[in-house]
Amino acid sequence: MIFSVLAFAALVISVCIKERKKSLFVQSLDCIFEALYNFYIYAYTGAVLSLINFVRSFLFINKEDFSKKFYRGLLMLFEGVIIVNCIMTWSGPISLLPTIGSVIRTYCLWQTDMRLVRFSGITTGVFYGAYYLYYQSPLLVIGEVVLMFAGMYAVWKNDIKDKVSHRHLQEQN
Repeated sequence: MIFSVLAFAALVISVCIKERKKSLFVQSLDCIFEALYNFYIYAYTGAVLSLINFVRSFLFINKEDFSKKFYRGLLMLFEGVIIVNCIMTWSGPISLLPTIGSVIRTYCLWQTDMRLVRFSGITTGVFYGAYYLYYQSPLLVIGEVVLMFAGMYAVWKNDIKDKVSHRHLQEQN
């Protein structure tokens, strides 16, 4: 139970951080806590994905240390491993939920645009939230729902609101 509480806290904190590197670091911690909890509840697709996502997030923190070609290869490697994991840990269609969430999140975190990082909080919340609902993990369902709403708020506050205000000011001038 403690790992689900820690994962919940890290999820919420990760989308509230504006700096990409710090956000990815907190997301790395979340992945470790989720992996431990997923193993505990026998959600093996999610557990292995959480470990993969830990490595992914940790490597993506240091994007500037890699050549463009190597960094592009990292994306392909992680996306491939996520799909292979789904096949190897297949538990029926439920296995597709964290897989789809991880594929989208991996691509978004691979980018340097924080808008995509914030957006991925929404998609992750939806897919992982449904997965944890299936596994009857109420705290992580709540965590994913909070992540989804925090992601929506962060997108509104940082990506939409300013553009709408700016556009409105331009129309008035």
